[in-house]
Amino acid sequence: MTIALSHGGTTMYSSPSRSDEVWVGTRKGIAVLERDSGGEGWRVARHMLADKHISAIHQEPESGLFFAGAFHGGLHASGDHGATWEARETGLTEKDVYSIASCRNNGGARIYAGTEPAHLFCSDDMGEHWAELPALRSVPSVPDWSFPVPPHIAHAKHLNFDPHDPDTVYVSVEVGGLLKSTDRGESFEELHGIYEDAHRLVIHPEDSDRMYVVTGRGLYVSVDGGKNFEERISRPSEIGNYPDGCVLHPHNPDLMFLSAAQYNPGQWQKTHFAGARISRSVDGGRTWEILQNGLPDRLQASVEALCLEAAGDAVSVFAATTNGDVYGSDDAGDSWSIIASGLAPISKDAHYKDLQAA
Repeated sequence: MTIALSHGGTTMYSSPSRSDEVWVGTRKGIAVLERDSGGEGWRVARHMLADKHISAIHQEPESGLFFAGAFHGGLHASGDHGATWEARETGLTEKDVYSIASCRNNGGARIYAGTEPAHLFCSDDMGEHWAELPALRSVPSVPDWSFPVPPHIAHAKHLNFDPHDPDTVYVSVEVGGLLKSTDRGESFEELHGIYEDAHRLVIHPEDSDRMYVVTGRGLYVSVDGGKNFEERISRPSEIGNYPDGCVLHPHNPDLMFLSAAQYNPGQWQKTHFAGARISRSVDGGRTWEILQNGLPDRLQASVEALCLEAAGDAVSVFAATTNGDVYGSDDAGDSWSIIASGLAPISKDAHYKDLQAA
């Protein structure tokens, strides 16, 4: 099985055994990492789409088709495991792609893509044709959507679905808030009670009323489907004041991992230091343990992609940074090692530039 490590793509996987291939979305395409024959180490096997800054990698599970979104570079698909790629952008009027996700409903697949400016598109024919779902931009807060960095335009940073109802779609808008649709994107409502800098939503796979919303200020938890939220992590926090990545075990959802920078990107431009950490919770986000044992404390770089694979009884976690390092753990975060280094930056759009030394 192949899993992917990207900013706005799939982040949680379940498989019978550990995957031997990880596709990493970088500023210079997709770097394919393969396990060595002994299963202990990794090597960079090949590169794909080297002229694209990859934002999101997603495989539609039934067809096996891979999709890759690119910052300012559109959307591409491969049906032969990455040997060849083709642009699939008909109807995709915004080409700055931030997020990709898919769901199955009524026997067919629907692919969704989120962009900057914050628009939502869908395709019911595997990306051959796209249609905008304009209701995303009909909610009252749209005039206030913005972003701290020029040109101050918000984006659809993350997409997710109710695990028991694929008609229910969630879009995290940075900066704008968390939006919910119960009719496949034909209408949207805003969920209130969180900081509006919504980074991503993670949903409990067995109880879709339990929701974890990562924002630029902390982690919020709902146990009633988003009607009310509790601020579970808030500033200042040793875990990190600017969380972004969040994954949970699909069969043991109390096991969670969170990546967070000590400082927000506005400060990175001055200090060139993110101070990133990865933390683990075994009680559904109530308490957290900062992980080390192979992970440097307070990484200079930002962790811009995080994914988890539940493989039988084993849990593997992968984290990628703006300085091109990939860290891996095959024991649920107890120990870590660098499995690849010297890759192009793994970065949300221009974040890597803010962390380059002056």
